[in-house]
Amino acid sequence: MLPVVDKPLIQYAVEEAVAAGVTELIFVTGRGKRAIEDHFDKSYEIERELQARGKAALLETVQGIKPAHVECIFVRQPEPLGLGHAVLCAQKIIGDEPFAVLLADDLIDADTPVLAQMLERFDHYHCSLVAVEDIERKHSRSYGVVTGRPWDEHVFRMSRIVEKPEPDDAPSTLGVVGRYVLMPGIFDHLRALRPAPREEWQLSDAIQSMLAAEQVLAYRYTGCRFDCGSKLGYLQATVDYALRHPELRDAFGAWLRERAAPVANLAAVDADDAGTAATASIAQTAVVE
Repeated sequence: MLPVVDKPLIQYAVEEAVAAGVTELIFVTGRGKRAIEDHFDKSYEIERELQARGKAALLETVQGIKPAHVECIFVRQPEPLGLGHAVLCAQKIIGDEPFAVLLADDLIDADTPVLAQMLERFDHYHCSLVAVEDIERKHSRSYGVVTGRPWDEHVFRMSRIVEKPEPDDAPSTLGVVGRYVLMPGIFDHLRALRPAPREEWQLSDAIQSMLAAEQVLAYRYTGCRFDCGSKLGYLQATVDYALRHPELRDAFGAWLRERAAPVANLAAVDADDAGTAATASIAQTAVVE
């Protein structure tokens, strides 16, 4: 499990869900992901040891990984066939109830958790919602992209969603991020997809089908997202969260300023003499280090 500072990414997602009032968590896992189950299991030995040593703060942290009122259920996805297939794997547990989907790779820092923002809109509109953000058109190949007409503040009534379109074909610059609140009718549309063997079941395709039967809204959330599925996004999240960590921020901030100073100085030199090959060579070396 990939950590950001002192928590695995999936822990941040769970904390967001719990803060939004969720009490039942369904983890769709695959081969080699037993560590997720172990992480959210009760650690009797560790808790006894911490209690015996008087480590009250650490004991509270361990016990807070999964609050007592929250139930965790684990479902195995036999093959990595995409997000739509993963959602379908949880159908028997979800039943005929609305549900939320959170992708842990999308780490979103927000004063009000994004899922809580979405559930507030769901309580008002009683329909499916997908979270979106403004993206650069050149990045459309990495997103589901939606279009629709303004419906309320930060809310759009969707008319179309396209999975990873070419920039010239993208219907807008509203890209879907890893937060959804879905009505149970989505399962009918997922089962109707019938992709070719070993091809992914796209949740976006099922949502597009759903648009013909019921209203789906896009919600432009308030917050700062880090795409931890990419190297750059993961590094940005690590730095940002470390600079706000009460035990790390001062020492890490000092180290970061010291580390960044040579790069900043070289960038200034390069700006003064952009045509000098030697300067360019030095700058490249400094960045690599």
